[in-house]
Amino acid sequence: MQNRLNRRSFIRNTSIIASALAAAPHAAFAIHSKRAMVGEVVGHGELKYRIDKHWGLQDPSKIPVRNCHEMVQDSIGRIILLTDHTKNNVILFDKTGRVLNTWGTEYPGAHGLTLTREGSDDFLFLTDTVRHQVFKTDMNGKVLKKIDYPKESGMYADKKQFLPTEVAVAPNGDFYVADGYGENHVIQYDFHGNYIRHFGGKGLEDHQFDCCHGIAVDTRGGTPTLLITSRSTQEMKRFTLQGKYLETIAIPGCWICRPVIKGDLLYLAVLGTKSWWEYDGLVIVLDQNNNIISAPGAEETNHGINGLQNVVYDGRTFMNPHDVCVDDDENLYVPQWYSGNSYPVKLDRI
Repeated sequence: MQNRLNRRSFIRNTSIIASALAAAPHAAFAIHSKRAMVGEVVGHGELKYRIDKHWGLQDPSKIPVRNCHEMVQDSIGRIILLTDHTKNNVILFDKTGRVLNTWGTEYPGAHGLTLTREGSDDFLFLTDTVRHQVFKTDMNGKVLKKIDYPKESGMYADKKQFLPTEVAVAPNGDFYVADGYGENHVIQYDFHGNYIRHFGGKGLEDHQFDCCHGIAVDTRGGTPTLLITSRSTQEMKRFTLQGKYLETIAIPGCWICRPVIKGDLLYLAVLGTKSWWEYDGLVIVLDQNNNIISAPGAEETNHGINGLQNVVYDGRTFMNPHDVCVDDDENLYVPQWYSGNSYPVKLDRI
């Protein structure tokens, strides 16, 4: 009962704060913090960052955001944000936070954003949980491909069961759609969008998921594999590109969103650490042995033989991180879900 009351209070307070943002956009960055955090240092070991909560701030009456779900960097250095605000679903920034372009008014359930490169051109995959569809677009928003619910699989009675949260693209052009809010299948398509197979499904067996929220192709070991989060069980699972289960990587206490690989490291936004109702969160960085080597947004902790121990939210840095984008200078950009319509937080690598 207390959790429900706390959530009602939070929603009411968030509505009040959101109403104030038109007059004072900077107010978003005081939410859930004891004081504004700009210039302070977070992280651990060799991976430390200086916080910039002023990055990308806009007049919300002109370029609003609602839930900031995911971010990527394209091949010419632009930072691209996906929000479910239908005045501008996609916002393209330069690295200083200046808006270069916006597009998208037709994606009320915008959730997943994946960049893929074909030859010299960049393209985007967007998932929409309200429209129950996946879209491939060019960088100006032109829809090139639309994927409806996978009726070919025989696992879906209608489109309402299909709530796709993420896409990953393999080196051969096949792409994989994680139905994280739906039936928890991962559906594999060829380059042209033809159904190949599906695997997973909701459950607690090794090959199943409980919220397969995020997915990425991991090429660090030479042979590409799939890393797929099972957020509600606080795990990642590794599969072959043909859908064969390989291993489970447990990350206790962390509701992880999607795997993001940069170089040899794996970055994960942690939506929460205590419960679904706490509205906290942080970012963790794992080495190739899956040890946590840095945790921006966490308290200072002791280092152990398996990396950082007892990762605890610092109470101030983030509020519901939903993704992390690592740019070509190893700076981090963190969009946040249900955070008072706040713009992303930037962490400058030190």
